[in-house]
Amino acid sequence: MPQSRDSGHQSRYHSYAISIRSYACSIRFSPLRLFLTVLCCGCDILPQKGDTEGEQQQAQWLTSARLVVDTDPRLTIIRLRAEPLDSAHGGHHLLLTRFEFNPTPSLGDEYALSVVLDLGDVHALHRATPYALGSQIPAYATVTCLCRPLKADSVRGTFTMAQRGIAQIFGRIDATLFFTAWDDTSLHASYRLRQRIDGLR
Repeated sequence: MPQSRDSGHQSRYHSYAISIRSYACSIRFSPLRLFLTVLCCGCDILPQKGDTEGEQQQAQWLTSARLVVDTDPRLTIIRLRAEPLDSAHGGHHLLLTRFEFNPTPSLGDEYALSVVLDLGDVHALHRATPYALGSQIPAYATVTCLCRPLKADSVRGTFTMAQRGIAQIFGRIDATLFFTAWDDTSLHASYRLRQRIDGLR
């Protein structure tokens, strides 16, 4: 009888030891799993080789609006703004952003890119899916720089949504912005914008 109790005790101890060992292993490897999870989920928004380094100064996400493009050829100015418009009357989700660049400090080559994405019904967009700018997602841009005045031509590239929450949407933009000189239609310029993009409600 005592031998039977000892066997049961040893069996329970062995099972308990295995449980403790398994738990210890899970604790030991949980940081690795956490890192891999973050890396996998954040692969669309983490910096990548070849990314631009603009500082996003505006990140406005409007859920019911339409884009208005104000053009003043006399002052060579184009303004992008949103006008409230409910969805029942054609209102879209708009992402209004502004990125500031300073490639070489103190050389006067600073510039800013204002970009608006018309996401339409954002609920219809799928995560981790590149959408073509210009065809699937209308996109507009302006550039502010110490250079010859430029007017918007087109935006080509992709927008990929990484996450959409109640108050924030973010993803990546990989685009080339094309412009034409106001005073000479034969002169063209292009700017790259390839990095994380955010929108806040």
